[in-house]
Amino acid sequence: MKTGTTIITLDNGYHLWTNTQGTGDIHLLALHGGPGGNHEYWEDTAKQLAARNVDIQVHMYDQLGSWYSDQPDFSDPKNQNILTYEYYIDEVEEVRQKLGIDNFYLIGQSWGGALVQLYALKYGDHLKGAIISSMTDNIEEYVVSINARRDEALDADAVAYMKKIEAEGNWDDAQYQKYVDILNAQYVDRKQPVVTDHLISTMATDVYGPFQGDNEFVVTGKLKEFDLRDQIQNISMPTLVTFGGHETMPVATAERMAKQIPNARLAITPDAGHHAMMDNPEVYYANLAQFINDVEDGNM
Repeated sequence: MKTGTTIITLDNGYHLWTNTQGTGDIHLLALHGGPGGNHEYWEDTAKQLAARNVDIQVHMYDQLGSWYSDQPDFSDPKNQNILTYEYYIDEVEEVRQKLGIDNFYLIGQSWGGALVQLYALKYGDHLKGAIISSMTDNIEEYVVSINARRDEALDADAVAYMKKIEAEGNWDDAQYQKYVDILNAQYVDRKQPVVTDHLISTMATDVYGPFQGDNEFVVTGKLKEFDLRDQIQNISMPTLVTFGGHETMPVATAERMAKQIPNARLAITPDAGHHAMMDNPEVYYANLAQFINDVEDGNM
């Protein structure tokens, strides 16, 4: 299969940036977080896995609205149907078809991990294995976790100030954003400076805002209702649940998910935040390689 960048045209006429790295007959499709983030923390995944004896092709893409792909005008009412779970689940399936892969592994981080769960429930017949990276099966437990993280990292006055600004909806407040930066450095990107860095922000806020909100420590958008606790036991393929040991998502939820999914394994990456593949790649990719090799060898 062709490596490098390919621009694919979706049935709706929009274009997505895709990139394939690596060799071999094993295929891994990687979904980024956000929503509205991009593929960049997956760029060396094929190289990392090849170094651990996994001969694999890794396929990445930026979801519609994200950095390298088309960015629709979401102020146009006809584009509001894009900002739904259903659209992005079906987009994964269309990308799979247009890349010509099947019987593949699907990995997703954060929002991408939500899409992995939803895709596995709707299109699971196409999956050889699923990797849920740093994403809970519900937002209720996540909100409890991020509130606890904020209380750990900041003093009471700072937390009170953040809550006041959030109640006012004054998201551009400079002091508030400074506190967000402190929290991000503790629980999202512990390796500083951040590995994937740009001169300007690459976050697609027109996508991130309607689903998440202003930042990782508040949930004011559609994700407030995300809850698959009564469904994840229906994920039937081998599954890796992998969280950072020091991140926004609660490890206790990861432990429960790994028990509730019938054929699942839990892997915690120590000294890693929400982007564990960048904070501690040695452990993160060792766990991922072990999982893929075990599935390939019939040991899952």
